[in-house]
Amino acid sequence: MPCTSRPNVVWIVYDWRCAIVIDAEGQTLDVEAWSGKMSQFLIINRLETIGLGGISDEARKLADRWPDACLHQAGDPELPEHEFPEADEEMIQALNEAALVMSEAGVSKAAGDPDRRLEHLLRASDELRAAWLTMESRMVEWTALFLPTARVERDRARLARSIAESPSLEDLATQLECELPETGPGELEWKSLVAWSDSVRGHRGKLEQMEDSIRDLASKHLPSLSKLLGPLLAARLCVSAHGRMRLARLPAGTVQILGAEKAFFSHLHTGSPPPKHGHIFMHPWISRSPWWIRGKISRMLAAKASVAARCDAFGAEIWKDSAVEAVEARMLEIKSEHPRPPKGRRR
Repeated sequence: MPCTSRPNVVWIVYDWRCAIVIDAEGQTLDVEAWSGKMSQFLIINRLETIGLGGISDEARKLADRWPDACLHQAGDPELPEHEFPEADEEMIQALNEAALVMSEAGVSKAAGDPDRRLEHLLRASDELRAAWLTMESRMVEWTALFLPTARVERDRARLARSIAESPSLEDLATQLECELPETGPGELEWKSLVAWSDSVRGHRGKLEQMEDSIRDLASKHLPSLSKLLGPLLAARLCVSAHGRMRLARLPAGTVQILGAEKAFFSHLHTGSPPPKHGHIFMHPWISRSPWWIRGKISRMLAAKASVAARCDAFGAEIWKDSAVEAVEARMLEIKSEHPRPPKGRRR
C-alpha cells in the first residue's frame, strides 16, 4: 500500500547532508545531520549515491529509529508541506565545487562513450549524404541543360570529376562523347558549374571518410553485430536503440522494427498492417529477397542480431565467420522452402 494512503504515517526526508522525520501535517519529529569531515571526495560520493537511488547514512540511522517510516528524497511532490533544513554558505560553496568536478568528469566520460560518438558520426553522415545528394542532382540537371544528348545519369561520380577538371564545355562534350548545343554557358556561369561540381566531389570524399570512421568505431564497439550485419547497419541499430546496452536488452521483435516507429504507431492507432522490418531491411539478405519471404528472413536475422548484440554488450566471445555462415545457410534454407508466393496473396 502506498505511504500516502496509510493513516498515521511518517516520512523520512533526506538529501546528501541531512535527514528529517515528518508527520502527515509536516511537523518535524526527528533530525539527523552529517557531522563528519566534509571533504570533496565524500560530497561527490554522497551525491552519486543519492543520484543512483541510494539513501544517506543519516536516513539509514533514522530508519533504524523509525522502522515504519517511508523513505523519500527531499523535493518529492508527494510529501506533505514541510520545512527542510537549509544549508549554510560553507555547505553551498562545497556543493558547488563538487558539482563542478562531477560535471567535468561527466563531460570527460561522455567524450569516451562510443555510443555517443557513433550517434554523432551517424547523424553527421546522414546530414552530409542528404546535402550531397541534393547538390549532385542539381549538378546533373544543370549539366543536362547544356548537353541534352549526354548520358549524364550513367556515372555521376565520373561526371563530377569530369566537370571539375574540364577547362571548357567543349572539352566536357568531347569526354562525354556528345554534341555541343547551339548556345552554351557564359564564362562566369561555366565557372560556377565547375565550382559546384568540385563541391559535389568534395562532399562525396568527406562522406566516404566519415563512413570509414563509422565502420572503424562500430567494428570495435559492436564486433559480433558488425560481422553479422555489417558495421554501418550495426551502428544504425545501436543509435536507434540509444546505446549498445539498451540494444542488447531489446527483444528480437523490437530489433526487427527499429527504424519503423512511425509505421508501427500508425498500426497501433489506425489498424494499418504492422511493419515487418525497419533498418534491418538494408541488409541485402532481406532487400534482395522476394517480397513474400522478407518478413521471415527479417524475424530470423533480428533474432540472431539480438544474440550478437548481447555478446558485444556483455563481453562474450566475438562471433566467428562460421557463426555468420550458419545464419546465411538458414537464410538460404528459408528461400528454398518458399520458392513461390503463397496462393491468394498479392504484394
